[in-house]
Amino acid sequence: MAGSSVGEGAPGESTERYRPPSGRSKLIIIVVALLVVTNVVTGLTAFYLAQPPVAVTPLCGTGASVRSASVSTSGDIGASGDASPVFTVHFAPPYRTTQATITLIGPWAGSEFDHFKPVLENFTTSTGIPVTYQQMRQEQLQQVLPADFATQTAPGDVIFMTSSFIKANGPQHMIKVNANISDSDFLPGSLDPVKVGSDIYGGVYTGKVKPGFWYRKSFFQAHNLTVPTTYAEFKSLLVTISKIKGIRTPIVSGDSVGWPLSDVTEHFIATYGGASMHRALTNGTKRWTDTDVRAVFADRLVPLLAGGCFSEPLEWNTVALANWWGGLHALYFMGSWITGLVDNATDLGVFSLPPPTGTTTGIVFGGDYFFVPKYTTHQTEALILLKYLASKDGQTIQVKQGGHIATALGVPLSDYPTVDRGVAQLMNGVVILSDLDDTIGGTFQTNFWSQLQLLWVSPNQLDSVLAAIQAKMPAS
Repeated sequence: MAGSSVGEGAPGESTERYRPPSGRSKLIIIVVALLVVTNVVTGLTAFYLAQPPVAVTPLCGTGASVRSASVSTSGDIGASGDASPVFTVHFAPPYRTTQATITLIGPWAGSEFDHFKPVLENFTTSTGIPVTYQQMRQEQLQQVLPADFATQTAPGDVIFMTSSFIKANGPQHMIKVNANISDSDFLPGSLDPVKVGSDIYGGVYTGKVKPGFWYRKSFFQAHNLTVPTTYAEFKSLLVTISKIKGIRTPIVSGDSVGWPLSDVTEHFIATYGGASMHRALTNGTKRWTDTDVRAVFADRLVPLLAGGCFSEPLEWNTVALANWWGGLHALYFMGSWITGLVDNATDLGVFSLPPPTGTTTGIVFGGDYFFVPKYTTHQTEALILLKYLASKDGQTIQVKQGGHIATALGVPLSDYPTVDRGVAQLMNGVVILSDLDDTIGGTFQTNFWSQLQLLWVSPNQLDSVLAAIQAKMPAS
């Protein structure tokens, strides 16, 4: 009966008292589990202890292997994920026109956009086609375009976007432009990043060279500083700069979502791993965790991060730019577009990292690519704008403004500002490389950016950073 009990010694029942099950089996299981976990931890510890140590000498002051610093983020996309255009400008010819208005989406704002305006003004005047310019960066477009393509729509008629995105989506969502532009009109290989087989799905505008560290000539002159010719001289220069009154760190770290940090990293790879290592990492034939790749980080970049030579990541075109130009930092790694962001470009100098003997080094040259979506309702006008932006005439107007290098052939060198001609000279004798993370694209790119932000503030996490970067490499 439920709830009843049998008294001790009742007829037909055992007289042995109840004993709970032995805990011996549970104890054995726990001991075995602990042994397994201990072996795993021991194995992982042995692996990481076997890695060469990362230098943490405070080269440039009070650097440390782990920094406490906040990581800046882009102001373009809010916490809510809003991806609306930052601003819109309309261009119309100075006469009555019956041409349809087309929408051009580009990445430039502020002074960068001011240097792009003459290009669009000339286009509308010469063709009669009005253009509405909307500024959206690629981080925003990564959110917007896939959703629009799924509904066979697009936010614009001509859209600037990364070459990897154009290549991946061209056949399905973009107009083939073989009839509008040709390889023979550009620097060799300029259109390759937007080709699928022999089909071309995008145009290339001007490009940006990422040559090295920029400095103010007046600052170097005032403090008797000279451009280094060896890596030892480069480190010595950083130490000297760190001792100058008012200097926070010798190098300012421009950042937004991590991409300016990726430019610095690519430069170290292309210089001390060589052009071949840069290309092998880009095409996936070399791993980020390979010993020689790790050595570039551990021997060259990480000691400078851990040694306090770089600042914490700062918004690249506001805080970082102002602090560097104002003398709180002496060096700024940035692309050639920086010549259009300062008020006196003639005071700019630039040098690349001193290369090692016997290594074929490279410099990253990133073209600005754009496409016409299949879903435009103004295909004729959009293709006219595409051809104009890719032409010698359109690009000549742009390079005159400073900060841009033409990809179209025939742009006179005399039309470049003096400082840009100096940038072009740095490209002599080195291999021209495509932008690594733009070329790979996808989830690799955003992961690469975020991992470098982590490395910048916690350089002692090098091995976990490299492993995380490799984990997002696409299958080759």
